[in-house]
Amino acid sequence: MAGEKQIVVLLIGPPGSGKSTFCDSVMKSSHRPWSRICQDIINNGKAGNKAQCLKMATESLKQGKSVFIDRCNLDREQRSEFIKLQLLGGGPHVQVHAVVLELSAQVCISRSVKRSGHEGNLQGGRAAAVVNKMLRSKELPKLTEGFSRILFCYNDADVENAVKTYTTLAPMDTLPSGSFGLKNPDTRSTQPGIMNFFKKVTAVPASSSIEATTPKAHENTEDVLPVSPSKLGSVVPTTLAFPSISTADFQFDIDKASDIIVETAEEFLPKLGSARLVLVDLSHGSKILSLVKAKASLKNIDSARFFTFVGDITKLHSQGGLRCNVIANAANWRLKPGGGGVNASIFKAAGPDLEAATRARANTLVPGKAVVVPLPSTCPLHNAQGITHVIHVLGPNMNPNRPDCLNNDYTKGCKILREAYTSLFEGFLSTVEDQSKLPKRNNQATASDSERNKKYKGTQDMAIASNMKSGTVDDARDGGKKRSKGWSSWALALHVIAMHPEKHENVVLESSDDIVVINDQYPKARKHVLVVARQENVDGLEDVGRENIKLVEEMHNVGMKWVKRFQDEDASLIFRLGYHSVPSMRQLHLHVISQDFESDHLKNKKHWNSFTTSFFRDSVDVLEEVKSQGRANVESEAVLKGELRCNRCRSAHPTISKLKSHIRSCSSHFPHHLLQTSRLLARPGTSN
Repeated sequence: MAGEKQIVVLLIGPPGSGKSTFCDSVMKSSHRPWSRICQDIINNGKAGNKAQCLKMATESLKQGKSVFIDRCNLDREQRSEFIKLQLLGGGPHVQVHAVVLELSAQVCISRSVKRSGHEGNLQGGRAAAVVNKMLRSKELPKLTEGFSRILFCYNDADVENAVKTYTTLAPMDTLPSGSFGLKNPDTRSTQPGIMNFFKKVTAVPASSSIEATTPKAHENTEDVLPVSPSKLGSVVPTTLAFPSISTADFQFDIDKASDIIVETAEEFLPKLGSARLVLVDLSHGSKILSLVKAKASLKNIDSARFFTFVGDITKLHSQGGLRCNVIANAANWRLKPGGGGVNASIFKAAGPDLEAATRARANTLVPGKAVVVPLPSTCPLHNAQGITHVIHVLGPNMNPNRPDCLNNDYTKGCKILREAYTSLFEGFLSTVEDQSKLPKRNNQATASDSERNKKYKGTQDMAIASNMKSGTVDDARDGGKKRSKGWSSWALALHVIAMHPEKHENVVLESSDDIVVINDQYPKARKHVLVVARQENVDGLEDVGRENIKLVEEMHNVGMKWVKRFQDEDASLIFRLGYHSVPSMRQLHLHVISQDFESDHLKNKKHWNSFTTSFFRDSVDVLEEVKSQGRANVESEAVLKGELRCNRCRSAHPTISKLKSHIRSCSSHFPHHLLQTSRLLARPGTSN
């Protein structure tokens, strides 16, 4: 059918890896017509041969259907004839994909042995031998075989994401080309002996996965674009994913908007080197995507450099396999979270880091302008999706229920929307130049560039005045030296609990007029509770003065009481009490944390260094400093970027995983300075 993109998907995996389940899951919910080709039942419900599979697949393609090849397809020779279906069944409109179900041998054998009523009658004890034999000759697929896309799945979560990717494909949609999710192409798992599985098979659930011990598919991956054989090893280009600006809540005419998108993209593509622009929408029936795709095709714009994509802009890599370095946000003029669309989704996915980083760039935005915001490495969007920058952009408004409505003045509206896309693409160009060898421009700058390069006198006073105007500063004392921050809703959680503990009885462990005690929601050790102050306007250590001495004494005493309680349960536990120099959440809170650091929530350098460097201010030291000098000393956040060092022997380690492996077995004594003045709290007689 004209314009439709048919797909041949080869499911690659041994028996029990879930190939048939994958096909069934997609086909029962997909808007695209699919045909499942299964050799086990192709001969009138009985097993057939490869030739019959090829014939049925060719006929299905000619009928306009996409095709699942439900065979094991474990070696290159078995796959080669199915890859040629592109030529046999539909010509250049047909793409050939591979979905590799690379689940553990234990899982596959367990499922195969336990199942009953299998189409190919491969079940029971015989299944283990067959699976083990097949895995010995397995060859992972490569793009050079002729695939346009390969997706590797290592656990149930990866498979679920892959199912969603293919289920949501409409007949006109395509997926990015490349290889996604491969962990290590040069290694092949050694399969244990068959008898070992017979001993263990009853202990492995049929739905088991190795998710707990295996990194997610999007971690440590490299997307490879099969533009030409000479480029098969190149890294994916820098990519901007952006939503349609102003056409949703701001009700801008979609046809006019699509013209501006295509024209502005066409203007900027020559400036962007190999970088890509991707228009994203959640809906398969999106009119803006269809219009932009059609108009870009009429202009013969390179579809590998500018294309449309259906998906959640905050999960493009993990759910759709599309790697984007930069995403655009259809922001509001206050540059704050809120609303129910893209803006709310991006702020929610990025967490408080985005709001803080945005505040460092600008407090407001005018229609037609954009601001580039680099994301810190701690941001969830950076970690999970590889997003390095968010570009906030504000377009014109035609909705009378929203601010600055233009009352259908499309002369002015089109001018502002064109300025908005120009500012957005200029901002993206600045990130491309920073990350590549493109020459810097001399006379072109985004609004964010010019704002960043301005030099003011009295910067602190300007910042405080600006923040007070926007209502984000609670305290500007000490001559403006304190730089109060705007707190996101997530970062206000402790404040809300402290002010109204009676509404949070399910999480409050202890409460008094001065404090509440709760478990840390993401504990970094076996025992980790927070003693939270209930006094207003005491957000962190910077707010503590002599007038708060009784409060910090009470917090320390309550913390000591909880240490005793925990050590009564387990005398081997050693504790430390302290505050972070710069809190990530509003409301002064004392950490009571055991020094084993056994936790799945301890994931990165910032987590570790915030509890094991001078950034962590011991409660006894804070008490002494407030009494003697009227305030507590605080350490710069720069120390969080230091080396990963063991909290006992102080040895350095390259990664958090290696450090955690080391600390599980390290038996060295704690540093001498921590053993003084009760900084470390151990039961008498225990080794420390």
